[in-house]
Parts: sequence; C-alpha cells; structure tokens
Amino acid sequence: MLVKDKLEAVLNVGLRVPSIMLLEVLYRWDVSSFFQKIQRSSLNNNPLFQYKYLALYLHYVGYILSLVLLTLPRQHLVKLYLYVLTALLLFAGHQVSRDYVRSELDSGYEGPLYLEALSLNRFSTALIAQLVVCTLCSCVMQTKRIWLFSAHLLPLVARLCLVPLETIVFINRFAMIFTGLEVIYFLASNLLVPYNLAKTAYRELVQVVEVYGLLALGMSLWNQLVLPVLFMCFWLVLFALQIYTYFSSRDKPTSRERLLFLFLTSIAECCSTPYSLLGLVFTVSFVALGVLTLCKFYLQGYRAFMNDNTMHRGMTEGITLLILAVQTGLIELQVIHRAFLLSIILFIVVASILQSMLEIADPIVLALGASRDKSLWKHFRAVSLCLFLLVFPAYMAYMICQFFHMDFWLLIIISSSILTSLQVLGTLLIYILFMVEEVRKEPVQNMDDVIYYVNGTYRLLEFLVALVVVAYGVSETVFGEWTVMGSTIIFIHSYYNVWLRAQLGWQSFLMRRDAVNKIKSLPTASDLQLEQYNDICAICYQDMKSAVITPCSHFFHAGCLKKWLYVQETCPLCHKQLKSQSQPANATAAPAQDILPANPNPAEAGQGEPVAEENKTVTQNGVPVEESQARSSSSHANPDPEPEGQAEEAGPSQGSGESCLRHRQPQQSATCPEAASSTACAADLQLELQRSASPCCL
Repeated sequence: MLVKDKLEAVLNVGLRVPSIMLLEVLYRWDVSSFFQKIQRSSLNNNPLFQYKYLALYLHYVGYILSLVLLTLPRQHLVKLYLYVLTALLLFAGHQVSRDYVRSELDSGYEGPLYLEALSLNRFSTALIAQLVVCTLCSCVMQTKRIWLFSAHLLPLVARLCLVPLETIVFINRFAMIFTGLEVIYFLASNLLVPYNLAKTAYRELVQVVEVYGLLALGMSLWNQLVLPVLFMCFWLVLFALQIYTYFSSRDKPTSRERLLFLFLTSIAECCSTPYSLLGLVFTVSFVALGVLTLCKFYLQGYRAFMNDNTMHRGMTEGITLLILAVQTGLIELQVIHRAFLLSIILFIVVASILQSMLEIADPIVLALGASRDKSLWKHFRAVSLCLFLLVFPAYMAYMICQFFHMDFWLLIIISSSILTSLQVLGTLLIYILFMVEEVRKEPVQNMDDVIYYVNGTYRLLEFLVALVVVAYGVSETVFGEWTVMGSTIIFIHSYYNVWLRAQLGWQSFLMRRDAVNKIKSLPTASDLQLEQYNDICAICYQDMKSAVITPCSHFFHAGCLKKWLYVQETCPLCHKQLKSQSQPANATAAPAQDILPANPNPAEAGQGEPVAEENKTVTQNGVPVEESQARSSSSHANPDPEPEGQAEEAGPSQGSGESCLRHRQPQQSATCPEAASSTACAADLQLELQRSASPCCL
C-alpha cells in the first residue's frame, strides 16, 4: 500500500509538469513577432497569416487548456494521458503502414511474398510492429475489442492478398480516414465530459468557499497539487534541457572557469519567465532545506528529526530570492546581466543559509557545553561546525570584496557574513567558558557576568554593523538612484536591526542594573543562619555557602536570585514583590539577627543556654521556621543527583553559565508555606524560567 501511495504521489507531480512546460512555451512565444516573420518570409500568402486574430485567440485558449490540465484531478489526468498515448500509438501504426506502402512502391514487386526474401522481410517487420501497436492500444484502453485499433493492418492484409500496389495506396488512405472517424466519434461521445467536470468542480469550490473560506480553498489546492515539488521538478527539467543543449552543441571540452560561467548562464536562462522564476525559488528552498537538514543530522543524528522547527525549512531563503528578483527586475534583463545579478542574489541566499545553520547550531552547542556529556564525537561535531561557520562567511566576504564593486546589496552580504562570524565567535567563547567550569568541577560565581559581557560585546558589534549598513543605504538613496523597494528595505532594516536591537539592549541593561540594586539591598545570611537553615537553594538545588535573605524570609544564592529578577520582580517561592530598600550602611547585620531561626537543640550548636531574647523566632503564617524545617529534614537527607541529560534538555537559556543547572533534582522543602508544597513551588519556578528568555542575552 505504501508503494502504491508513493507511485500515486509521483504521478500526481510528473503528469502535471508538461502543463507548466506548455505555459512556459506560451509565455515565451511572441505571436506578433511570429507573424511579422511570416510576413517577411515566403509564407506571406499563407492562409494562417490571414487569421492572425484567430491565432491570438488560440494562444489564449492554450493558456486555458494548460491551467485546466494543471488543476485536473489525478484520475481524470491519468485517463487523459492514456487517451493521448493511444492516439500516438495509432499514429505510429499508420506511419508504419505508410512507410511499408512506400517501400513496396519503390521495389515494384507485386508477386507472392514468399518468393522474394526482401519483400517477405519487409512484410514480417511491418506486421510485427502493427501487432505490437494493436496490443498496446488494447491494453491501454483496457478493452478486448482489438479490431477497433486494427485499421492500419488493412494495407498489409491487401498486400498478402496480392492486391495491386495502386489499390493498396487507396486502402491505406481509407484506413487513415477510418481511424480518424473513430477518433472523431470518441471525441463527440465525450464532448460533455469537460463541461460536467467543470460544473462539478465549480459546485465543490462554491461549497468549500461557503463553509471554510477562500484561505482554506487555497491551502487545499496547494496541498493537492503539491506546487512546491511540482515547480521544482519543472525547473530541474528545464535546467537539464539547457545543459544538454549546450553540451550537445559543443565539441571541445570546457574548462573549469567556463563551467562556472555555464552554470550561472544556464540558471539565468532558466529564470526568464515568472513560471521558471517560481521554479528557481522553490528549488532554492528545497536545496536550503536539504542543507539545514544535513546540519541538524550532523549535530544530533536521528534525534534532530523529532522536534522540527518550521523556521528552518528553507522558506526564508526562497522568499529572499523572490523578493530580490522582483525588486531588481531580474526576468527583464539580458542573459549576461541576469547571470551577474543572479550571482549576487545567490550570495545573499548563501549568507541566509549560513545564518539559519547558526540558529540551529547555537542552542545545541551551548546545551552541550552546559551538560555533563563527555562524548568526544558530539563535541567534535559541534566545534567543527562552529569553526566552519566562523571561517567560511569571512572567506566569502573577502572574495566578494576582491571580485565585485561595492554597493548596497554587496554591503548587506558582507555585513551578514561578518555578523554570522561574530555570533559564532561569541558562541564558541561561551562554550569554552562552560567547558572550563566543567573541568574545575565547581561553579564560578561571576560566570553569569562574564557571559553577559561576552554576549553584550558581540551584540554591540552587530548593532554597529547594522548601523553602518543603514547609513550607507541612506546615503546611496539620497545621492544615488532612489527606488521604493530600496527605501522600504532600508526602513525595515532600520526598524528591526537598529531600533529594536537598541531598544532591547537598553531594556536588558536597565533590568540588569535594577536586579543588581535589589540584590545589594537584601541582607546577607551569616554562617550560623546558613547552618540553622540547612537547606539548598530553591532555584539551582545546590548547597548554599552564601545566600541573601528576601523580605519574606527566603534564602537564595545571590547569583541565582539576580537571574530570577531579570525575569520578574517577585520571590521565586511565595511570589511576593521584592522592592528595592534604601538601608543604612549597618543594615545588613540587624536583619540577619532578626531572621535567624530558633535552634531547637542548643546543645548541638555548642551552647548550654537558650538563645538570647533578641534573637527572635521567625514565623510564616503562624508556623515557626524550625518546625517546618523539622518536618522536611527527612526529605533533605539524601538528595538525588540529576540525570546527565537534563541540563541539555533545559537548554542554555536557564543556566547561562551557572553550573547549578546540572547537579540536583528538586527536593521537598517546607520553605514555602504559602504553597501547597515546596515541590509545587519548585515546579512553578522551573516553568517560569522555561517561559522566559535568557537573562544574560541582550
């Protein structure tokens, strides 16, 4: 059944390619110039020239027929091709009969066939060919009435009966007329079939539009006709014909430089009409999809196909090619100019593919660096791809500067290549920091700040490059040739790559500054408080050697809480607002004494007397902290280690350099009495972190 479905899918595409080829030929055919050539030639008195407007009407009828063939259902399309194949077989049979009669007239022998070997040989060859034609026609039309397709056998039967050669000529003509009458009868009997099909199709279209709308109708036709694959196959056939035509007319071997020029000129020849341009667009999309798929497979193997991203399917590259072709008027240029412009457009498409490859590789490389995966093959694949994305864009920009004169479009290509290299360099630096932290086997306290500065540096360089591109484009528009499309592209580039980047960068800086101020305003826990608290950080699930205390009496790592404050200004456990507090210089020690929980067993702390009266017991909703800690002491006795693959699944956006991503699972804690349980609070915290963007990225 699977083979049958694949065969039907291939037929659905392959049988529609000739209709687009016919549209291509009709678009290239200039009827007026054709008739002018006839007028200048010896065919001036030909009746065809007298009916010029009739030929024009037939030209438009050809368009209609091509569109009908393009949209015809597959079952009817197969029947139509079978009818056309039968007609071609009948024509071949009559052609064989005519050639046989002509050879008999040339020989002049009218005696029995068995008396002359050459005559018998000619008769046997023609008879076998005619029987094959009859059998094929019967099989194609799925009928046992083989006599319907045997009219072209009459000249052979007459020759076998020793009929004079002059009479055989008339018999051959009668056989052709008889076959023509059969074809006319068949067409007349099926004359209303196109009308009934059009009526049925119109009724179905009206029903679909009334129920689902025009958009659903367009999507249905898009999926049924498989237009991207159809136009890609059409363009590949056109390109193959162009290459074959060139090599069939050349006797000498072609040099390597000539092959590159041949490749560009062949592509330029195959995008001279809107249909061939659409074919090139879909072909580039599928090529980009293949490259991106290979990139995913190289990095992740078969796991790359489990979670597919719709943004990495080659559509961006195809749309880019289409917009640039329309904006520059590609199909209206001469072949040489079209090939030169097409080379620049293809450079832009390649730069876009490299950027998409970086978007695929960046999270995978960072997740691999933040994980504890020690597979050298995985690390080699990630680093080798990053090195390729670092070197190849820079080399491409260098080659463009060497061989082309600088203009706005080339500056876009060079800037895109430079930005890709800068982003890859930043990714490699962060990956190296992660690996250094992994080798040290302990978290680096200022890792988040280092990663922020690395990201901020290359984001700033990206912003400066985008600003240079906009300035060059504005100067070229003001002092050079002004176009609506060029101005639109400059405006879009200015908004998305300059204004939004500057706005997001400034907002990130303000959020980071506010988070740092809030952390500085919170009191720091003393060693005795940490010993009495005896719990882990609810954000990273690691032991706390140092911590800050929120106004709601919750303990967190300062770095972990700072990253949380990048997301929202609430406590991660009880979700109370954390507002900046202006405190005096000695305000750190006093709140620490107030928040210190009572020791349930003073003897264990090395003191024989109770705690002083000024050391107040902190309660939460009327429940002392020490009681809640006693309830949860058993749940913290044996913390389970986190599986190795969890940090890689979480991605780099949750850790951003802190090794606390990868050591412990959530534990049961009673530090959040407002929630039903601390496990639920920890789950809410992880959900909030997953929904948010990376706080250390601009």
